[in-house]
Amino acid sequence: MSNNFDLADIQGNILRGYRRQFVRHLVLEVSDLSAARQFLQAGVDGGNADVPGITRGATWTVKPEYCFNIGITYEGLRALGTPAAHLKTFPTEFKQGMAARAMKIGDFGESAPENWPAPFDQPKRIHIIASIHTDDLTHLDQIEAQVAKAFHILGTRDGRSLPDGKVFFDYVDGISQPRFKHVIDPDQVGVDEPMDPLGTALLGYPTKQEGVLFRVPSPPELGFNGSFNAFRILSQDVVAFERYLDEAASFLMDHPKRDQLADPKHLDRIGKGLDMHGALREVVAAQLCGRWRNGVPYELSPDAQFPEKEVSLTNFDYTHSSRCPAGAHLRRGNPRGGPIVQRIANYTRRLVRRGMSYGPDFDPKAPDNAERGLLGSFIGANIGAQFEAVMCDWINVGLQDPNITGTNDPLLGANTPETSVFDMTLPDGDSIRLREIPRLINARGGAYTFLPSMTAIKYLAALTE
Repeated sequence: MSNNFDLADIQGNILRGYRRQFVRHLVLEVSDLSAARQFLQAGVDGGNADVPGITRGATWTVKPEYCFNIGITYEGLRALGTPAAHLKTFPTEFKQGMAARAMKIGDFGESAPENWPAPFDQPKRIHIIASIHTDDLTHLDQIEAQVAKAFHILGTRDGRSLPDGKVFFDYVDGISQPRFKHVIDPDQVGVDEPMDPLGTALLGYPTKQEGVLFRVPSPPELGFNGSFNAFRILSQDVVAFERYLDEAASFLMDHPKRDQLADPKHLDRIGKGLDMHGALREVVAAQLCGRWRNGVPYELSPDAQFPEKEVSLTNFDYTHSSRCPAGAHLRRGNPRGGPIVQRIANYTRRLVRRGMSYGPDFDPKAPDNAERGLLGSFIGANIGAQFEAVMCDWINVGLQDPNITGTNDPLLGANTPETSVFDMTLPDGDSIRLREIPRLINARGGAYTFLPSMTAIKYLAALTE
């Protein structure tokens, strides 16, 4: 680890989650360079009556009233006056931007950038994404008004935490996150999974790959202690998801091995009051994800969502005989130390995931077509080696296991009903193939941003050209 590690130099929400009730993401354009630089300087200095202070990564015992952070696109760095010689030192994928890399990450068809609503239909105008996290809704409008004095606000996106930490597909989310030795996070005390090196999320530190450090953009005061974020607006088709669970359960009802999936004598271990069809729905949901909807890993409890003995939500691994399907969303995105073709990639593509849901509540008794989904941030030290590699190689191609190569992630993948398949596992080692999985999640906008350190924000504020 670098001897220069200083948590107070790092923006908040990278190494430690905020866990607030509300978020507003402001999509900004630099229209007045002088005003933008003055705003950054005041923000990094702690803020004032007209500028919110930028939240640092330092440990706090009492949460601040709100948290405010910024991510800057390549075009934003250019708009702030970053010299061309320094811009050249940033990674290609960041310079090209998310919209230009759409095919690489599965954003085609309905997810294609040409279908993204404003302001994401004009990616070169998106310079900064500023995020406000709070438990008090009044802070959102107050801080937006402050930001509007220095930037042109192209658009906003509001998110909120759903009850019980769930997303609209009704899964408990955000359970397994990277942990860092030098970061004290009370919410991760007792979490029993391996520590991640700082180079997983920050530029300038060792990574999980021995001797490999991701290139730090120049000069050091700009690149060091920075990070990258794939900011994503992902719509979740809850109606299609619940309908597919119904269809899959109906198919399984007639399968000769259905009782291996749900023991008819112990359906209450899957869910109280469920009949066989309802229990099969939950088994399908659990195998598609790799977790039961209450967060219990399928690997550790394949026969019960409510096991008789408590199991760890984070401390498990995969083997060749694992009951968790190789194609499950959880296992694809984080194969842990399990057997994969690219053995060198085990634990090397970890991402810090932050996100909140957007859209109205969903009532399964009165389904509607309102748009709802996730405002997600996928943070790491290298977009190409982490986010894009996961999305392309693991989520949408399945290169990590010959048994799933050529298939897509059943939840996040770019599926089409005509070609999609998913193999459910059975206790006897056999499998049951599900087909006709629709695309359940579509991109509705996004951007690659650089999350500068506090030192880097001062550097950008002090530029004179």
